[in-house]
Amino acid sequence: MTVDITKDMRFSPAFKYIDDGKEHGVLSPFAPQTMHLKKGEIIAEGFKPLECDIKMLKDVAVTLRDGVTIYVDIFLPEHATKVPTLIAWSPYGKSAGTAPRYKNLFNMLGMGNQWSSGLTKFEGPDPSYWCSHGYAVCNPDMRGIAHSHGNTTMLGSQEAQDGYDLIEWIASQDWSNGKTALTGTSYLTWSQWFIAAEQPPHLTCINPTEGLSDAYRDLAFVGGIPDKNFINRLQVNHVSATGAKREDMTLEMDSYPNADAPIWQDKIAKAQNITVPAYVIASYSNTLHTMGTFRAWRMLGSKEKWLRIHDRQEWPFYYDEANREKLRLFFDYYLLNKKDNGWDETPAVQYTVIDLEGHNETDIPAKTFPPQNSHLKKYYFDARSRTLSGKAALEDQPIAIPTDGLPGRVSFQMTFDKETTFVGYPKAKLFMEVKDYDDMDVFVWVQKLDARGNVLSEFVVPNHGAALQDFTQDGASTLRYKGSWGRLRASRRHLDEKLSTDEIPAYSFDRTEKLSPNEIVPLDIVLSPLGLRYYPGETLRIVISTKDELGSIMPGTPGCTPDNKGTHILHTGGKWASYLQLPLIQ
Repeated sequence: MTVDITKDMRFSPAFKYIDDGKEHGVLSPFAPQTMHLKKGEIIAEGFKPLECDIKMLKDVAVTLRDGVTIYVDIFLPEHATKVPTLIAWSPYGKSAGTAPRYKNLFNMLGMGNQWSSGLTKFEGPDPSYWCSHGYAVCNPDMRGIAHSHGNTTMLGSQEAQDGYDLIEWIASQDWSNGKTALTGTSYLTWSQWFIAAEQPPHLTCINPTEGLSDAYRDLAFVGGIPDKNFINRLQVNHVSATGAKREDMTLEMDSYPNADAPIWQDKIAKAQNITVPAYVIASYSNTLHTMGTFRAWRMLGSKEKWLRIHDRQEWPFYYDEANREKLRLFFDYYLLNKKDNGWDETPAVQYTVIDLEGHNETDIPAKTFPPQNSHLKKYYFDARSRTLSGKAALEDQPIAIPTDGLPGRVSFQMTFDKETTFVGYPKAKLFMEVKDYDDMDVFVWVQKLDARGNVLSEFVVPNHGAALQDFTQDGASTLRYKGSWGRLRASRRHLDEKLSTDEIPAYSFDRTEKLSPNEIVPLDIVLSPLGLRYYPGETLRIVISTKDELGSIMPGTPGCTPDNKGTHILHTGGKWASYLQLPLIQ
């Protein structure tokens, strides 16, 4: 029987599954069998040869607790007896490693396809590499996907229970040593939070590598502002050969606008219930994943947990040879019982400081994040000089920001006379009102300017070519880091009294409080974590805008549409002293 929350879900017909051996990869046609793949074999043109002999158990049926059958592919070292298993749980096709859409994506990013054997599920571990080191890899098609039965849901307790069932099924197989791990990026991280929180007895450890942890706050209503565009892009992956239905989160956004609705509560990862060892990977730059990854890390119940903050986009990081070897130390330690490999000496936190000038400092060891020498400091807005100051102005100086004309933003700056580094959680405290309307969508962006006033940014993918310059100049924000950011709809400003702190605001999103004429309201805007260094003569600029300055998440997907009319008024002194709070390293 499916979980109770499915009765609240909204469903649409799944997209048609094209089983032609091309659209979803060369190994996608449904054909249960055992295949023997040879070392040196090339699965498809452009991919690297297999690193070892592999036994592929193709289209294996797994029955879930409610009787629904899903299908999985299992990759084993050819002559293995008892091996641990890495699981890549997502709606992305289990055999789609050679699908044109993924080949095109990785070529666009400048990665090409030589990093993969072609057996790799999108965003998952490469079976060629892991089998060569004594692991099995399981790629499932979750319920409703391709030939798997049932209807597709999009994260929450149903996927968590299904993942639990798959883990326990794997542990019972004669080729399994009884130990399993979850790994992968993006959706494959999102699912890890949920499955691990169910505490499957044979889940040994997890490796979340950048992913959401709250569907409402990280995806559907970031800052309380609805955005269906990227969700529509995700849901195209819900393809079925059985006539399945798919959970339609865009319809749920219309039906359930508040975060306290059971449908959204079910899509909050209960990271505090996770107890297995966790090696968590994060970055400051991923406008889709950063907030959720750090939030889940803070909540993790695991006693053995590590956080590594890098300076690239997740895919080139995850498949980098050196990073994969580091990950193997973690898996070897827990899944192969190699307790003398040095993993236990890994610092609890390794963070990065970015300077946007090609001199990033990575893997800085620490016991906590933020590091213990990080302290919160307030920088107040001075409207007369348009600067940031350590002291608030004695009198309020309001600034009008029109929503229907240029520039549609206001900014404040401070220039440093010595090297200054910020590492941790920033926020903006703004006192604002609106003329001729009853709401505001406010966007905040913290930039770095060089000594000549140029706004700095850096690509986090290998391709820096003209086409990607075009896409990322005003959008595709996950591919180019431009600084810390945040956004908030004023009517959704109410803080969650249990979760919110002075350092990290948290919103309840359980009510709508429209603004009255002449009403000045405080807006505590949580900004994305940062590790940013400024050199003497360089400038920090904070931008308060009526529009999403960073733009879309990925190429080809529009960003959110603000609901802004009238004129925004920012107050900057006296009892309405707006400020930027930054984690200063001292």
